[in-house]
Amino acid sequence: MKTINQIKIGDEAFQLKTITERDLELFGEVTNDMNPVHFDSEYASKTMFKKRISHGMLVGSLFSKVFGMQLPGEGSIYISQSLRFRRPVYLGEEIKALVTVKALNVEKNRVYFDCVAYNQNGDKVVIGEAEMMPPKE
Repeated sequence: MKTINQIKIGDEAFQLKTITERDLELFGEVTNDMNPVHFDSEYASKTMFKKRISHGMLVGSLFSKVFGMQLPGEGSIYISQSLRFRRPVYLGEEIKALVTVKALNVEKNRVYFDCVAYNQNGDKVVIGEAEMMPPKE
């Protein structure tokens, strides 16, 4: 856990996660998003993706663990998040969800981050920004 006074512009944290069948099933269950592009190989083969893809928001949610457990860490509060989905993520891909501190507002106790998720080839699959409130102490 880091407070606003311990965080510096340029600080980074990340997690690596391989997207699995179970991830899609659990995410679909939690969100009720059972879009066949995620679950039906025959359906997906007729789309622009040619095979099943992960839910975009599943990939976007990987930033949550980084914020809640690493930077700023336990006790931090998510204020906002923007996301742009740049490329599909397929089953079996390893995703690196990286957050980088881009600005601080000490008076308001806010940290602003760039968020980028990369696949195992280094392609950006999701980009965005986030605002967090770190713990006071």
